[in-house]
Amino acid sequence: MTAPRPDHRRNASPFLYGAEAAAVARVLESGQYGHTDVTEEFERRVAAYLGAPDVVAVCSGTAALHSALLAVGIGAGDEVVVPSMTFCATVQAVLAVDATPRFVDVDAATLCVTPQLVMEAVTDSTAAVLPVFFGGRAIDLAPIRADLSERGIVVIEDAAHAFGSHNRNRTGTGLVGSDGTALTCFSFGPIKNLTCGQGGAVIPRTPEEAATIRQLRLLGVVQSQSERAERTAYQVASFGLRYQLSALNAAIGLAQLDGFDTAAATRRHLWHTYRSALAALDGVTLIDVDPDHAVPHLCQIRVQRRNEVFAHLRAANVGVGVHYPPNHLQPAFASWRRPLPVTEQVGAEILSLPFHQHLTEADVHHVVSTLRDALQHAGGS
Repeated sequence: MTAPRPDHRRNASPFLYGAEAAAVARVLESGQYGHTDVTEEFERRVAAYLGAPDVVAVCSGTAALHSALLAVGIGAGDEVVVPSMTFCATVQAVLAVDATPRFVDVDAATLCVTPQLVMEAVTDSTAAVLPVFFGGRAIDLAPIRADLSERGIVVIEDAAHAFGSHNRNRTGTGLVGSDGTALTCFSFGPIKNLTCGQGGAVIPRTPEEAATIRQLRLLGVVQSQSERAERTAYQVASFGLRYQLSALNAAIGLAQLDGFDTAAATRRHLWHTYRSALAALDGVTLIDVDPDHAVPHLCQIRVQRRNEVFAHLRAANVGVGVHYPPNHLQPAFASWRRPLPVTEQVGAEILSLPFHQHLTEADVHHVVSTLRDALQHAGGS
């Protein structure tokens, strides 16, 4: 039985190109499912795509953030400037190293931090800044890089949404993660622009950071898997975690890389289609992901009476979602709550429209037509 094509009823959905199943089958037949040469090939391929000197693959985007924070020594007594407008995993990674989140507001048009907002949040205790590339939009902190460096503040980029996006002001390839000015963390989770089923990666700044993260992801063991196979003992030199990317997941990622140019083009086209269709609606503000430079991961709008609009759309089988409820208002993070007026306003207004590569232009127009009905219903009520 063939499953129906995912459409506007799904908010997000993985997209496979057809080679993934055979790639996984080859790994299964090999009998080696952990970190293998398939994982290392995936690292080399991602590095080549980005134009980065090195890539360290890990088991999730959260593991990437945690590993990066550990690698640069962030810990107790340190503050990390982090937007409240993000998935809670970003904040949990900060807490996992016993650091303190210093929540920062965002720009209403992009849902991203700006250099000015970051500097307004920095204190004498700030040890790291963790900008979130929301929806795929790259963030340029170049205007404050020198100031941050002078203060000893490291930048760790949460680029979970932004694989393949460009920063127009960066050197080299311009791709996020390519210029060595920050540790960049990607997610290759189930619904990301490039999926490994589950996975992530850190783009380190130096060979020393790469070596530290490789040791961390393998429980502190110094020797690689191939080296351990030739020895009667191995050395555990430091704290570590089981964060390595399995060959099964890496095989999916390798197949996905072959289709990524298609993914980028399709996502940009769908986002532009939404923008054109939404232009006719009053009372709708589209979040700007800079689609000419980003590979869009989300298509989000702001509306009044958001909860009523959401309920109407869900009742009409349109798979809207909310990305994300502000973290500084969550019970788990109440100790670090501070006023963030823009985040609180947009947090009550944002809706994520269905956005994935299975969508057609007809799906997009159906969503927008149903949204028009929902807005009229909410206004009338």
